[in-house]
Amino acid sequence: MPKVVGVRFSRGSKIYDFDAGLFVLKTGDHVIVDTEYGLALGEVTRGPRALPEPPEGEEPYVLKQVFRLATPEDLEQQANNAVQEKEAYRYCQERIASRKLDMNLVKVECLFDRTKMIFFFTAEGRLDFRELVRDMVGRLRTRVEMRQIGVRHEAKLLGGLGSCGREICCATFLKDFEPVSVKMAKEQNLSLNPTKISGLCGRLMCCLTYEFETYKALKKDLPKLGKRLSLADGREAKVIRQNVLEKRVTLYIPGEGEVAVGPEELATMLTRPPGQASPPPKDNQGKQAAPGPKSQDQPKAPEPEAKNGKPASSRRRRPRRRGKKGPKTT
Repeated sequence: MPKVVGVRFSRGSKIYDFDAGLFVLKTGDHVIVDTEYGLALGEVTRGPRALPEPPEGEEPYVLKQVFRLATPEDLEQQANNAVQEKEAYRYCQERIASRKLDMNLVKVECLFDRTKMIFFFTAEGRLDFRELVRDMVGRLRTRVEMRQIGVRHEAKLLGGLGSCGREICCATFLKDFEPVSVKMAKEQNLSLNPTKISGLCGRLMCCLTYEFETYKALKKDLPKLGKRLSLADGREAKVIRQNVLEKRVTLYIPGEGEVAVGPEELATMLTRPPGQASPPPKDNQGKQAAPGPKSQDQPKAPEPEAKNGKPASSRRRRPRRRGKKGPKTT
């Protein structure tokens, strides 16, 4: 059974699986692998493991193989590529300023064999950078690719410190970007101030997704914030606070104040003992309606007098017709 290793090509990038073949590899080894862009140098970040069996009815997985172990010459060439990337970045910034292009250059990556250089940039819309590409090809004497990225990918490439004081998650361990919504912040009772729930990229922080499912599971047995409850003894209560981690809610009962209860205590307060009559209904103004005679004992209103042998309730009222106004006479 083939062994699989996880290889990362740059800091904070996605980890790709490769077939280790006959090589004995461990975490931290540098290897040369075959990619769709050609040979590339990467670091083994996930140790060897067995290739999982594909689901029944599907074809077996086909992975690219590790070409060879990296030599000191390969590491030196990678260092020279980094120097060339800095030089290309500086020259590209000069050409962007001279051509007055509305774009922000983020990073430059050079393939291991120097057959291609990729320029990552951000921009508000689409740009015509054909002249810029001609300038770069004439200077670097290699293929040039301009790749437009978003602000979240920009933060992943550049890195930085988040509001928690740690390095941002996308530049360290996150593999893919998951969708984040304001609903996740509401579910966790967080402040909806954009400056507090936004990351360095200006978008909602990725860490809002970490505990979202846990909060949803804990809040299943708790009433919603602001909900009005009718207790078994006829009193009214309103949910004013929630402590999701302790699974407790704070109720406000008029005339008695605040009471903190858990799901079991709340269920006891809402459950009416057997044989206890339900509280009388309330009118539109929230007051208890006065007891009156039953519906079968109430006298019926007298029937209107009949006209032409038919009761008044059976006569239909004809709609009034409006005639057209004639011409005014002087």
